Formats: sequence, structure tokens, C-alpha cells
Amino acid sequence: MPAFDLPPTELERHRPALEEPADFDAFWRDTIEEAARWTPVVSVRPVDTGLRLTETWDVTFRGFAGDPVRAWFSRPAGVSEPLPAVVEYAGYGRGRGLPHERLTWVNAGYAHLLMDNRGQGDQYGCGGDTPDPHAAAPGGPGPAVRGLLAPGDHHYRRLITDAVRAVAAVRTLPGVDAARTVAVGNSQGGGLALAVAGLVPDLAAVLVTAPLLCGIRRALDLTDAGPYGEIAAYLAVHRGAEAAAYRTLSYLEGVSFARRAHAPAHFGVGLRDTVCPPSGAYAAFNRYGETAGVDPRKEIHAYPFNGHEGGDAVQVRRQLAWLPGVLEVSRSRG
Repeated sequence: MPAFDLPPTELERHRPALEEPADFDAFWRDTIEEAARWTPVVSVRPVDTGLRLTETWDVTFRGFAGDPVRAWFSRPAGVSEPLPAVVEYAGYGRGRGLPHERLTWVNAGYAHLLMDNRGQGDQYGCGGDTPDPHAAAPGGPGPAVRGLLAPGDHHYRRLITDAVRAVAAVRTLPGVDAARTVAVGNSQGGGLALAVAGLVPDLAAVLVTAPLLCGIRRALDLTDAGPYGEIAAYLAVHRGAEAAAYRTLSYLEGVSFARRAHAPAHFGVGLRDTVCPPSGAYAAFNRYGETAGVDPRKEIHAYPFNGHEGGDAVQVRRQLAWLPGVLEVSRSRG
């Protein structure tokens, strides 16, 4: 469809006001500290994938409430020195799938951890292996509306905590340069990567494409597609629940996490994206790092004729070209 959001010149200066809860920082500090009580890694088991140039392990680490979360950890075969680690977060409704599905980062010479999405994995791809034992709170069946009426109950409180603990977990694994850990994601994964950037102050870099959970209130006004449509459908039935829902969503707002981020950031966005409207990505980009007391290196690439796929492989090529220079600076400062 044609572009439907703000014109490019307005997107480039889009810095919306936020209805940020006063206890946003305390809410997330307490949540993450509670999860940090557990030693991150539970088990690391080698997997025979049939790939000769990649070594892979089935990792279980402890996420929200100490729950076991599954992940694939891969490294280039035959490489012994510590490598920068890329922690990747999957899209909405997708699980970790099979270990040979995501090989870009390991082929580029990085250690790679692909986190499973708890309670997801049934919408596309090759499935997931992590249940969500806390999904009984009021809300709809989709992840975006599970526990929608209270911040402490929402699915994304748990999933964001898992994402933060995935960083802690990968830093304990052999052959990882813990000081050079990167968060990567597209769509829901992009929203998780931004949350991690706001909650992990010593992250080396973050790469985000078409992030979900950015500019949530505006997105609900613009689109009925994807996860935002699930929220709208729930509120269409549960009339009068808007205030509670909006309060919960304010604790999950990606722009709030972006404001607190320190790490260099690389963004990508399709200007015809009706799933994650581009104004959300630009809001996060334009306000990125503003309360962190630093001026992080950041850049954004827009694709005027693309939707939710954004720049697709072209954007990945840009990420692959950008990241080594950022990590080299990180290593020299370390």
C-alpha cells in the first residue's frame, strides 16, 4: 500500500511526548534484579546439526522468575579465540526454530545466541521449545494481550526479562568476548533489542529493524494489522479497559527504553510498514540515548517503497558492514 504515516521530513524530527510512568525505572530495576538471583546458565549441550563449518549448542538459561528458557548458541567451527557475541531475538509468534535456520552472524565470524520466545512459536517458522507458565492473567490469547490489564502480569514483562538474561547468559559461555555483546532483532525482536539496550548499560551495540512496541498509542490509532490489531480487538470487546491497557503498555514502550540506551545503534525502517508504523521507529531513533548522559553513535536507513520487510537482505548487508567498526572502537576503549 502507499505510505500512510507521517511524511519523511516529519518523521526525521518526530519526537513525541511520552506518558511515561513515574516508577518506570523502579519497575524494571526490581524485575531484572529479581531474575538476576539465579545463575544464568542451566545447561549447555552440543548438537549435531550436520553443518561442518558451524558448532552449535542447545543452551538453557534462567529468565523471568528463574524459568528455563531455551536458545541456540553457535560459533564458527575451529575458531578458538573469544569472539564478539550477537544475541538475536525472534519475531512475533516465532520460536527459535532449528539451529541451521539463522546462520548469518555465525558465518560473519561472531558467536551467536538465538533466544526462544517463551509461549510463542506456533504462528510460523519451525516452532519453539519454551513454555510460559505465567500466562493465566486476564487478556486475549495472543502474546500482545496476555496480561494486558496489569503491568506485572503482561507477557512482555516476562519476555523482556528473558531478553536481558540472555545477554547475561551468553557472557558466561566459553569463547565469548563478554565486553563486546550485541543485541539484534527485527519486529518483535527489534522491540526486545531496544528494551535490552535500555536495560543493559554496557551493551556494545544494538541493531534494530522495524521495531514493535515503539510509539504504541499512535500505532493503535494507525493500524489494525499484526499485534496492534490484537490489542484493538481485545479493547473492542472489553469496553472500558482502555485506561488499564494504556497504563500497562506504558511500561513496555520502546521509546522509553531507547531514551535510556547507551550503545551505538543501527536502525532500519520501511516507510510503508503497516505492522509497525515507521513513526514508532523514528520516535525511538530520534529520542535514543537522550537521558543516558551520552551521545551514542546512531544511524537509520529508510526504505520508502518497503513495508514490514524493510530493507530485508540489503539492511542486513548494511548491518554487517557497520558492526565491525563499532566493535573495534569498543575494543580499543576497553
